[in-house]
Amino acid sequence: MDWVFRNSDLVLELTGQHLVFSLVPLVVGLLLAIPLGWLANRRSWGRTLTLNASGFLYTLPSLALFVFLPPIIGTRILDPLNVIVAMTVYVLALLVRTVADALSAVPATVVASATAMGFRPGRRFLAVELPMAVPVIVAGVRVAAVSTISMVTVGSVIGFGGLGKMFTEGFQREIPQETVSGIVLVLLLALVVDAALVLIGRLLTPWERARAGARR
Repeated sequence: MDWVFRNSDLVLELTGQHLVFSLVPLVVGLLLAIPLGWLANRRSWGRTLTLNASGFLYTLPSLALFVFLPPIIGTRILDPLNVIVAMTVYVLALLVRTVADALSAVPATVVASATAMGFRPGRRFLAVELPMAVPVIVAGVRVAAVSTISMVTVGSVIGFGGLGKMFTEGFQREIPQETVSGIVLVLLLALVVDAALVLIGRLLTPWERARAGARR
């Protein structure tokens, strides 16, 4: 790890870039996936359309998406916005099915009870269905987060920043310490983000902790 300490400024800069390229798409993708997952859960045609579209988007090669997006959204290949939009597409493709499945797993008796209590569809979704779907959604977000953190490194092949830059530069300059340090840092970043999401999931579902305590 001597290389990391000797190049701490560069490492911090690349780590910051990597976090932006990973977490911003994760948040935006989740915000877009929730209404699309709701649509997929409410209408059979919506489920067919959204899930097929998300499955298609996920099959697109990442490097090809980096190259083909700029003419569509009006950016340059190396524009940070290009990376964020590309990563958002992949996050959205992963999370739409997760949100739809999480909402469909909410017991029908709970939904019926909320309706009987006078909850309108919008309020019922926000106050009952979505909170109960949080554990499954968080599990999907954890998978998407780790996938995105690893996928951002692919962008280094065509010149993007982030920790993946340590892979390519270490290989090109024949500095194995830089390459190994980049791999370790990506792994650590994924573990830290995953642990943070677990904590957020627990904070958002206090009833799950109470239920676990009652079982014990």
